[in-house]
Amino acid sequence: MPVESDAMVISASIGDPERFGALFDRHATVLFRYLARRVSGDEADLLLGEVFRVAFERRETYDCERPNARPWLYGIATNLLAHHRRSEARRLHATARLLTDRAPCADPTDQVDSAIDAANFWPVVAHHVAQLPDLERDALLLFVWEDLSYEEIAAALDVPVGTVRSRLNRARLRLRELRTSSGREQ
Repeated sequence: MPVESDAMVISASIGDPERFGALFDRHATVLFRYLARRVSGDEADLLLGEVFRVAFERRETYDCERPNARPWLYGIATNLLAHHRRSEARRLHATARLLTDRAPCADPTDQVDSAIDAANFWPVVAHHVAQLPDLERDALLLFVWEDLSYEEIAAALDVPVGTVRSRLNRARLRLRELRTSSGREQ
């Protein structure tokens, strides 16, 4: 038996609301991961529930020509995250600190070198990413963290694909400029 597309599940849930749970089962894990990278675990948990509440309430407006609802759900999640912008910079810095604790290397010298590089590099990256304009940061994080295609990012943010390309290009340029102005080589 073929698996129903997300669009089919959403359409069926209009008459049978319990069917909407299949959408949660399919996408909750990746959405939670995305949210948890941007806000605390407790907030991510709450926001995940909000994402699916909003999606459920708006399911009648879903474009059933799109079989995959993941970009739509990421769009809802990104909009909900807009309320958490002030604390996001602090969380990016905390994530950078956590990334310094990497898997041990076989050679203790390599382990020390890696730890020093991570301790120096990741906080700088987090600082620069936090300085990006909101729209560019959203596109960049969906691309890098969530591995969404340009088309999926466009659907998530409800913008044309060309706008996604522009935002990602501007984000890359800004990060290079920030990196160069901070005294780091490219």
